[in-house]
Amino acid sequence: MSIVLINPNSTASMTAAMLHGARLAAPDLVFDGWTSHGGPPAIQGAADGALAVPPLLELVREASNMGASGIIIGCFDDTGLDEAREIAACPVIGIGQAGYHMATLLAGRFSVVTTLGVSVPVLRANIDAQGFAPHLGRVRASEVPVLALEADPDAAHTAILRETRAAMAEDDVRCVVLGCAGMVDLPVRLSAETGATVIDGVTAAARLMAALAGLHTAPAAQLLPQV
Repeated sequence: MSIVLINPNSTASMTAAMLHGARLAAPDLVFDGWTSHGGPPAIQGAADGALAVPPLLELVREASNMGASGIIIGCFDDTGLDEAREIAACPVIGIGQAGYHMATLLAGRFSVVTTLGVSVPVLRANIDAQGFAPHLGRVRASEVPVLALEADPDAAHTAILRETRAAMAEDDVRCVVLGCAGMVDLPVRLSAETGATVIDGVTAAARLMAALAGLHTAPAAQLLPQV
């Protein structure tokens, strides 16, 4: 069966962007993208995350019951990740945790560039709980709202580039993890502009899922339906 990438927010265009990024990152796997239509349009901080968890877990349970080979939670806050792992019969990876793992493997030390300041405490708490705090330089907010990544990509890129350069100059890091699923298209350009190793969580999760699950491409007839 396929790997199901679940977007905990209700913005379907973000699901499509993540799905495209996952397929590029792990072309030997079959991915389906599901959108949580009961979630908020964007997850920005703990309150949005709490609203997103119940409908997300319904989709996790459905994907698991349908025989998904793996599930990726497509929110950098790792929304509902622990609960999802408790109910799923397959591997579950959050894109935040995947990004941190990849950064420590590639560079040892990293900073995070995320969207709004309200997300910073959530990410810091996750980094601490997941054991990555010794590797962290800083969690930086670009002050770009999640939906502005698509609505005004030029302004978003300028702000994220500024924080990426600041991380390299001030945080004693050569690696930056992009702290939002909506930044999936930015790593190559940012890396070329800054010389940093730039990681996005969707790519990291897709590649780690390939290693974790040891999967091969499933026949097209086995694809799970879009939700």
